[in-house]
Order: sequence, then C-alpha cells, then structure tokens
Amino acid sequence: MDLLALLPDMSMNMFIQHFFNALALGALYGLIAIGYTMVYGILRLINFAHGDIFMLGAYLVFFTTVSFMPMWAMLFIMGLAIVVFYRTFLHGDERKPWWCFALMAIFFGGAGVFAFFPAHDFVPPWVIAAIFAIIVTSACGIMVDRVAYRPLRDAPRISALISAIGISFLIENLGVVIFTGLPRPVLQPEVLVKPFVFGAIRIVPMALIVPAVSFVLIAGLLFILYRTKPGLAMRSISKDIETTRLMGVSVDKVIALTFGLGSALAAAAGIMWALRYPQIHPYMGVVPGFKAFIAAVFGGIGSIHGAMVGGLLLGFIEIMIIAFFPELSGYRDAFAFILLIVILLWKPTGLMGEKLEDKI
Repeated sequence: MDLLALLPDMSMNMFIQHFFNALALGALYGLIAIGYTMVYGILRLINFAHGDIFMLGAYLVFFTTVSFMPMWAMLFIMGLAIVVFYRTFLHGDERKPWWCFALMAIFFGGAGVFAFFPAHDFVPPWVIAAIFAIIVTSACGIMVDRVAYRPLRDAPRISALISAIGISFLIENLGVVIFTGLPRPVLQPEVLVKPFVFGAIRIVPMALIVPAVSFVLIAGLLFILYRTKPGLAMRSISKDIETTRLMGVSVDKVIALTFGLGSALAAAAGIMWALRYPQIHPYMGVVPGFKAFIAAVFGGIGSIHGAMVGGLLLGFIEIMIIAFFPELSGYRDAFAFILLIVILLWKPTGLMGEKLEDKI
C-alpha cells in the first residue's frame, strides 16, 4: 500500500521537496548543536550564549555585503580579532603553531584588500565576507570564554550557568543597541535565488548547499579531533581535566580553541541560516539556539556524532509533521520541546550519549 496515497495533500514530488528542506534545516540545527556539545563535553557547562554567537555571524555578513561596512571599521574589527587570537594562543609561547601565523596572514591580507578599495566602491564577494564573519565570530566566542567562564573555572557550576545566561542577555541587548531591533533583509547571491527544476520538482539551491557545507565542516572538525594534537588534548580534557593539566597541557588554551571552533561552526550556520531565511534580527538566535540544544540532548549531549544525528532528526520531525499535517503548523515550535521532555523521560543520556559520573 502507498502510504503517501493516504494523504490527499501530499504527492511524491512534494515529499521530495520537503525531504530536502528537512535535510537543510536539520543540518543547520546539527551545526549549532555541535557547539553546545563540545563545550559540555569539556566543561560540563551549557553555553547559553551560543545561539547569540550564531546571530553575530549572520550580522557580520549582513554588514559586509549589504550595509557596506566602512573600511576603518573592518580594519578595526580585524585588528581586535588579531589581538584576541595572539593573546590566546601565541602570547608567552615560544612554540608558535603555524596555523596561527596563517590566520594572522589571512587577517592582514584582508586588511590589504579593503585598504585599496573604498567601502562605497567595493562589495566583498560572499566567500570573503563569510570567511571574515566566521573568523571574527570565532574570536568573539573565545572572548566569551575569557570573560564569562574562565574566571569561574573553580567556582560551583551554578555560578558558571548564571554567567552563561547573563552573557547571553548581554549579547542580545547589545545587539539591539548596536544593530537596532528592526529586522533586516539579507542580500542573496543570484546563484542562490534561481531554483533547480527537475520536472515538477523545484529545489532551492540552499537546500542542497547547506547539507553539503555542513558535512564538509563536520568532517574537518572530526579530523581535528581525531588526527591532531589539539584534538587529542580536547578528548583528554573531556575525560579528566586535572590529569591533563598535570601532563603539561595548557588547559585554558585548549578550552579557548574549543570555544573558537564551536563559534566558527555557529557562525557558518548563522550565515547559511541568513541565506536560507533572508531576514535577521538581534533575537534570531534564541529559538534556533534552544532547538539546537534540544538536538544536542536528543542525540546525546557530549557526542559530536549524536549532535549531528539529533539535529537531522529534529529537522525531519519538524518539517515532515507540518508537511503531512498542515493544520498543526501553529504548533511547529512545540514539537521540539515535546521531544525534549520525551527524551529526558525515556533516555536522559540521549540516543548516542554515555552516562557520565562525577569523580570525587
């Protein structure tokens, strides 16, 4: 029996379109969820400011492609980012890793480009704007750790949790003051506007680009985690932070790198979200942040693979229920929170999570 035939408003063509929409949405949830699960895996802390970092990535792309950020402002922001990365990873360390020098070269190279093109004559290509936004947002994530979490390393966990909520409200309200609370349209490249047509099926390019980019970024993250020394240090800290410190590992730098990587993924998700749903505002990270947190819990908080699986499943649940039952579209956000309650009651560690025990 054809199950789709039982649904009068659903055809195979529509099902395929909804499938790709769900895949794109789930991939975005998964990218954001990875930032939550990375921080929790190391510090046992929920970084509630992560959704606001997602918002910053979208706004940075907006100001570099639509509002034509002045040259002096871009140079100033890049200079601040250079200082953050230098003070975090290079200052006082004789063994300066090559990738930090490469990162600084990217900043100075970008500064040179914008120095020769006035803001009103030069609109940066989307690739340059995206790289700029990801790197600067990564520096913002590192600063969040430095300001809000590092001073509370030895404090009770409730203090760090309160600090996370406080820094989230701070970023949101600063966003309202600096960006204003008005929703702003995002400039979409022409190549992303024209849909692909396969017979009666029309698929928006972003529905294909988002999953592809997401999986490439996750593959890169997994390579860092399982094939590099910083990744080994991250996995070691997630098991026993004190023993890792006694082995000579700079724990604060590794944690800062974790925040930087997670924030970079959140920025990439924010950029793709702004292209997929071309309107941004200072509170745009609240609901996706909560849903990504639910995806991380659903997949297994602390598990990179679980976060991505949870994000994909949440995206499919959210889109497909509305596709099959359009009358429930007003309850779309409620499905995620119902799922959170169910998973906490049924399997608190999530689908792929492991039970963690506090060491005494």
